[in-house]
Amino acid sequence: MKILLGKNDDKAVFVKTLLKKHTKTKPNTEANHVFLTELLYAVEEIKLIKTGQLKGRPAEELLKELP
Repeated sequence: MKILLGKNDDKAVFVKTLLKKHTKTKPNTEANHVFLTELLYAVEEIKLIKTGQLKGRPAEELLKELP
């Protein structure tokens, strides 16, 4: 989860401090970034298919492409 704080006032500093004390963090690697970007793209594509703005493919077609 990403959290973006637009201000750097006392409230934002408090929230950052609170999060650091009660959450575990690790640096985002390039592989994680690529995976998350592709996952977000896939979710958006699914939304477009559900609304009819994009045509989907049957799962059988996808399975036939696998080795």
